[in-house]
Amino acid sequence: MRVEPRIYYDNFAEILVNNMTYSARIAIFGFLFCLLSFTVAAQQTIIKGAVRSGQGPLRYATVQITGTPVAAYTDKAGTYSIETNQQGTLTLTVTMPGYTSQSRIIQAGGEQTADWQLVPSLRELGEVIVSASRRPETLDNIPLSVTVLNHKTLEDNLAVTTDITQILANEVPGLAPSSQTNSNVGQSFRGRSVLIMVDGIPQSTPLRNGEVDLRSIDPGVLERIDVIKGATAIYGNGATGGLINYITLTPKDETPVAGRTSMNLTGSLAGLKGSVGGRLGQLLHGKLGKFDYAVNGVYERTGEWKDAKGKLLGPNYSLGETDSYNAFVKLGFTPARLQRIQLMYNYYNSQQNSNYTLVNGDYLKGQAATGVLGKQAGKPTGINGNHNLQLSWRADSLIGGTSLQTDAYYESRDDVFYVSFGRFEGGDGQSHTLSKKKGFRFMFSSPLGRTGTLSYGTDIVNDITSQPLVDGRVWVPEMNMFNVAPFAETQWTLLDDLILKGGIRVEKVKIGVDDYTTLRITNASGATVTPSFDVKGGDLKYTSTLFNAGIRYNRFPLFSPYASFSQGFSVSDIGLALRDAKVNDIKRINTEAVLVNNYELGFVSKLRQFRFELTGFISTSKLGSEMVYDAATDLFNVSRTPERVYGFEASAQYHPLANLDLSASFSYVEGKADTGRTGNYNVYLNNRRISAPKIGGSIQYRPLSTLEVQLHYSGIMKRDRFDKLSSGLYKGNEGIVKAYNLFNLNARYRATRSTVLTLGIENLFNADYFPARSQWFMIPGFYSKGKGAAFNIGIAVSY
Repeated sequence: MRVEPRIYYDNFAEILVNNMTYSARIAIFGFLFCLLSFTVAAQQTIIKGAVRSGQGPLRYATVQITGTPVAAYTDKAGTYSIETNQQGTLTLTVTMPGYTSQSRIIQAGGEQTADWQLVPSLRELGEVIVSASRRPETLDNIPLSVTVLNHKTLEDNLAVTTDITQILANEVPGLAPSSQTNSNVGQSFRGRSVLIMVDGIPQSTPLRNGEVDLRSIDPGVLERIDVIKGATAIYGNGATGGLINYITLTPKDETPVAGRTSMNLTGSLAGLKGSVGGRLGQLLHGKLGKFDYAVNGVYERTGEWKDAKGKLLGPNYSLGETDSYNAFVKLGFTPARLQRIQLMYNYYNSQQNSNYTLVNGDYLKGQAATGVLGKQAGKPTGINGNHNLQLSWRADSLIGGTSLQTDAYYESRDDVFYVSFGRFEGGDGQSHTLSKKKGFRFMFSSPLGRTGTLSYGTDIVNDITSQPLVDGRVWVPEMNMFNVAPFAETQWTLLDDLILKGGIRVEKVKIGVDDYTTLRITNASGATVTPSFDVKGGDLKYTSTLFNAGIRYNRFPLFSPYASFSQGFSVSDIGLALRDAKVNDIKRINTEAVLVNNYELGFVSKLRQFRFELTGFISTSKLGSEMVYDAATDLFNVSRTPERVYGFEASAQYHPLANLDLSASFSYVEGKADTGRTGNYNVYLNNRRISAPKIGGSIQYRPLSTLEVQLHYSGIMKRDRFDKLSSGLYKGNEGIVKAYNLFNLNARYRATRSTVLTLGIENLFNADYFPARSQWFMIPGFYSKGKGAAFNIGIAVSY
């Protein structure tokens, strides 16, 4: 790797200009030219109509011109109106969570009427998503495995828990189980890392992965969550295992002022004393002429978390005794029918303020970590502020029917970790990761005849990440990354049912690191593990071209197969390599990027009210990113051996009655490393990377039109791949995972037209267990039991 002297930049604009390739500059100039273009005065098509079900008008149904961003929501009366300048044949699709989607073909021109009558279906079908290809598509047109958690699914889970890591683990096959802490260490996705985004703004910090990015926003302000499985080349750095995009609320009401006030009371059923907490949420939204808005505030205070026997859970990163705040604002302006300008800001803070200090657990004795009264050392752990600011502009039906989406964003977060006693030169140390991202992206979508589309644009991001100690000592120096990534993707629909998709993305990354001095690391007895020495900085440069391709055939509902190939790119955890450096020049540190190839084959089968999906996948990489614990040095290092991860996922949904929904899922993943680089993958990847098989299921029953009850099941199966040491312990991250089963219950009762009462019981049968991470991690301070039975009582009033 060629290392050049570090170039200093005074501002983001200078970075952008000096690093931009010729092709990127041409793309920018083309974008600026289109910004100055006027909408073509072609013959306009106006489509109006109403969407209804057997129970009456459907509000918030989505009517969209397939293959374009042109869409509209239905109002209280179920009516909608769409305008477009596109010519020729148009395919109109209507979708609504819980109903079967419908499509019809119309000829462009003049004013037309299209009314719809939808029939109930499964909640997962017909969802409109944007994260799989960065433009609106329905699930049935995507040649890969996708899970969408719509607003109804989120509300069902929020009646039980507000821990988004637990919600995702319950609902997403392939995602490892939650640790029930404010850290998502070990919550891998198909055995690899997952990129977390909020409205397309990256939350993950791949330069120094603190593994706390899943908890980046309060789930109460989300419209839905898009989960794209497998490596993806669409969004770039960090998405080697998949992508989770949190989509925030968008105002839909036509009234000037509408709102929703919610209150919840929470606590432990296994030990009520000290466990009572509460949550208060306030949402206001509306539309005033061409302006719309949504403002939301949430405050939550959790009480002590107890296990099944009523004992306090270990306070290390516990979500017990945690204060969380979320402030959300979204403002929209529609200067013309085919344009929208939107400003979004979200602030999230979640920190533990415990009255207890840690009492370590003992793996060999099966003794769980707990706490005793006392003041915790250091600053409160958790998210000490996560800011997201985004300005976007969308314009449809530009020249030739092209649409344009632009986004400029800023993200800043501060994640505080626990105190490490006696590990650092100069005494105890408490670290925090600091990350600031500034980014800009634009994407054009152009029709290619009547059956194809082409999307193309560029992502530009500047990410500055470091991990100092809170007292100012440098542990991981500041890493300044500038990333330019032009991309293009095309999709074709042939013979009405054959969908072909292909894309390319070019990643150009430069990471600058100043000269720095490592901290001397000591062991428990004070002896030096790694000495302190000076390290020469410089620039690390990476260039990678990523491809994706997919095919899907929807001719026969009983068997709709799909296949895909996609690549993912990650610069790995450079910060970890820098802080544990044992050489005096960063060019001697193995920081080579990881390129992942993901192959996926699956099918969807539909028969009346039954849907089944089966997906198999293989993920390979020439370089590994596994964290390997070295007992001799008490350090974690990055393994750089070839890896192969494989598995399958199955899910089924059945709607036998109008008031009954059934669902089930199973996911299995396994992974091995080629330690000898001989082509023989002979060593299992540890449990930090590979999760135990997972089973899920739910029964949702509506005995009355005003009452809904759901029972949810989550089962973690056994994984036993490694041998014990003579001490009775296992090597780091290799502890055996023993099976456990959990049930959650939630009920929702509509007392009046505007008032909803909810009751949730987590761990309904009060199972006494250790979560998977506690079992394989084995570290005394984190060997904590799972949460015992807990209640959540809520009331929400809309107006």
